[in-house]
Amino acid sequence: MDAPIPGVEETVLANGLRIVTETMPEARSVSLGAWVRVGGRDEPDELAGASHFLEHLLFKGTESRGAREIAEAVDAVGGEMNAFTAREHTAYYTRLPHAELGLGVEILGDILTAPALRPSEVEAERQVIVEEILMNLDAPDDRVHTLLAEALFPGHPLGRDVLGERATVEAIGRSDLVGFFERWYRPRTIVVAAAGRLDHSALVEAVAAALGSRAGGERPPRAAPGPLESAVVVEPDDTEQAHLCLGWRALPVDHDDRWALAVANQVLGGGTASRLFQEVREARGLAYAVYSHAGGYSDSGYLSIYLGTAPERARQALAVVDGVIADLVADGVSERERDVAVGYLEGSLLLGLEDSGSRMARLAVSLVQRDEVISVDESVARLRAVTPADVHRVLQTVLGGPRALAAVGPFTDRDLLR
Repeated sequence: MDAPIPGVEETVLANGLRIVTETMPEARSVSLGAWVRVGGRDEPDELAGASHFLEHLLFKGTESRGAREIAEAVDAVGGEMNAFTAREHTAYYTRLPHAELGLGVEILGDILTAPALRPSEVEAERQVIVEEILMNLDAPDDRVHTLLAEALFPGHPLGRDVLGERATVEAIGRSDLVGFFERWYRPRTIVVAAAGRLDHSALVEAVAAALGSRAGGERPPRAAPGPLESAVVVEPDDTEQAHLCLGWRALPVDHDDRWALAVANQVLGGGTASRLFQEVREARGLAYAVYSHAGGYSDSGYLSIYLGTAPERARQALAVVDGVIADLVADGVSERERDVAVGYLEGSLLLGLEDSGSRMARLAVSLVQRDEVISVDESVARLRAVTPADVHRVLQTVLGGPRALAAVGPFTDRDLLR
């Protein structure tokens, strides 16, 4: 952190592990998590899905306690425990009454240093993950986003689903998982974040006892994706709706224009006042669900649009979306649109920090993605500083580039392109 933020403290252990906390004296809870800087993009092709596989397995038990024992310990104090895998990190976290913070450190320390990875549990969880992959294939509104990622980042790990493919998940062996864990689950790849009623020094001491003796390790090397060429990917499916996704390459997660991109996304399709919602749904009744989303990675990013519509209206819906995009690229946004978007983003940021879990996640993500934590006040100031000209510049840069189209429904490429 460049400047002190009231209530926020950071300590880096000798082995490279970072610990960041935010004290909330009024809270009765504490949220504690470990964010590991390794995800779906960091796997070789033959181990696609390994990060997600490990995420499933770590709470299954350690050398000293089984899965039921872990679950009962958390349930017995009314706590919560969960995990997730993303393309650039994997997170394990728990929310507990503040007096039980020591229990959280004990459990997270245990799973991050001594997971059992028992053969029987590996095989049982393999089947669970295969079912998860099959479930995704049966959900066209999810499947179309997977296809879009593949089209936006062709031949690159960013284009792969973090679940992996059925063939790779079925082929990954226990020794592969052990090797992946031993290489990447090291202190230099881990950020421990906590928020709630806590004492920073006491937490640092507890985390150091649990993880401080491990060797530092290294962060996974990453290669940026190559240039994008326009692409259309259609997966025929006998669905009642046509599921359509448009996408463009956008900005890395630490880019200075990320604030302007957030405002641009909000105006485009981020809420009920957005152009896409008002034009596609309210004015023309072409879709029930229509929205846009902006996401960033360490060396790239994307802006996407999703809508579901009747197959016979797909071309009309795409034409309307194209019109909205053309207007934004040509003329930019109005002062009123900018004000509404900034107000929404500021308000949602503030309202999202009402609980310890949200504050913990904000700290962890900031360090994992950008190696810095900035204050809420600075975030608000950066949003408020965005001008209509900034938004227009970003819209022209992003939407003026090559785009990908992914579709799932009862049609073919030719149907969409005519």
